[in-house]
Amino acid sequence: MRTNSRLFRLRPLSALCRGQRRSPLSFSSRKSLWALALPALLAGCALGPDYKRPEMVVPTEYRWQDQSATGSEFGDLQWWEVYRDPQLWAILKVALQENLDVRIAAARVEQARAALGSSRLQFLPTISGEAGVTRQRTSEYARLLPDQPAIGESDTAAVNASYELDIWGRLRRLNEASRAQFLGSQYAQQGVMVGLIADVATTYFNLITLDEQLAITRNTMETRQKFVDLTHAKHKGGVISGLDVSTAESELATARANVPEIERQAALAEDRLSILLGKNPGDIVRSGVTARAELSLPQPPTGLPSSLLERRPDIRRAEQDLVAANAQVGAAKAALFPTISLTGSLGSRSNELSNLFKGPARTWTAGAGLALPLIDAQNNLYQLDLADARKREVLLTYQQAVQNAFREVADALIARQKYVEFLAAQQDKVDALRRADNIAMARYKVGYSSYFDVINSNRDLFNAELALSSAQLNALLANVQLYQALGGGWAAGKTASTADGVGQ
Repeated sequence: MRTNSRLFRLRPLSALCRGQRRSPLSFSSRKSLWALALPALLAGCALGPDYKRPEMVVPTEYRWQDQSATGSEFGDLQWWEVYRDPQLWAILKVALQENLDVRIAAARVEQARAALGSSRLQFLPTISGEAGVTRQRTSEYARLLPDQPAIGESDTAAVNASYELDIWGRLRRLNEASRAQFLGSQYAQQGVMVGLIADVATTYFNLITLDEQLAITRNTMETRQKFVDLTHAKHKGGVISGLDVSTAESELATARANVPEIERQAALAEDRLSILLGKNPGDIVRSGVTARAELSLPQPPTGLPSSLLERRPDIRRAEQDLVAANAQVGAAKAALFPTISLTGSLGSRSNELSNLFKGPARTWTAGAGLALPLIDAQNNLYQLDLADARKREVLLTYQQAVQNAFREVADALIARQKYVEFLAAQQDKVDALRRADNIAMARYKVGYSSYFDVINSNRDLFNAELALSSAQLNALLANVQLYQALGGGWAAGKTASTADGVGQ
């Protein structure tokens, strides 16, 4: 009958300490393991490889990066330095304090902190106390000592202690993993803050753009109402036909029909922003359309790509996951070796409570225990394979997070560049159409232009103004996306209260 030799193999201790690949060791020669283990036993070796950041292929510069931009890196700026709207400042401060996702992330940090504290306690001895009173009746058929009553009492009081010697570094590796998980939870909280700032800014800019488009529509309605009144007057004078009047009224109704849809979208944006602020859906107080001063700024400097690995919370969290997975490999390796524990107790035992704490009642024990995995070794080997596979998965996830970060920065850079170019062209188009609309109306009033010249020029101007508003929004959101992609906004070492005096 064939047996699986995998059931009875362990790695040499020296290879395990260095993190080398598995080398078979037969069951019959396992007794030689102690000869290999003795040097590590004295040195207190922590099994498994120590963490080292993996080598990454980092570009020398971001794609689409503007080399002429100078100044502080965009991602290093605080959010109140990037978003220069006092209304948005107030909204962001409330969101960072009250948003439920941020508070959930904070609770997870506290959970990880408690888990880390618990893992550190494993380095200390376990001490417990016990006391008891036992009253029992001995069988009449049992042989009793002379003068021993059938019913007796036993009183005990003791303090017990046990301590695991961390010879193979299992506890150290588990503590290392817990610390990485704690740091990862902090970076996760910072990532939530970065995403929240981007979501709030995006929703706010969408909302004020809808306000602007509503104002454009109402101005257009006012202009078209005046034109309808003019066509009615000309129709009464017999200058134009009823068809011209109906066409003018149709154009007015077309503009009016846009109002309910814009108001609906604005209400949805208010509801989303309310949830981001940790409130039930409701009105968002705002005063007019925000200034777009940031659109006149030059291309923001993005800095060196290598700094992205230190600034983006999602990358740092992915790296801490890798640190934890690496430590778990060491802990799994240590589980293949014996667990050595020291135990002891000090107490008293007496048949009478009055004698419990007298010298003759004193008892004590001391000992050492060794637990060696034998049949369970196969399971431990599989646990080691599981930890190795998990580490490989987390390493690939980390590499994926880095590549995705570079892509997001490149996408945001090209988006901002092209949206700003489109915005400039759209602004020129709107300026030209406004001049054309004024000329057409003036010529129509004196009879030099046809009715359709006025209708067409006003329709083109209305659509171009709405498109200009959308172009301004896209340029704003490109800034938001770039700031988020660079990992800006979590304000290390600062709080939202820092912005209280800004702009005053």
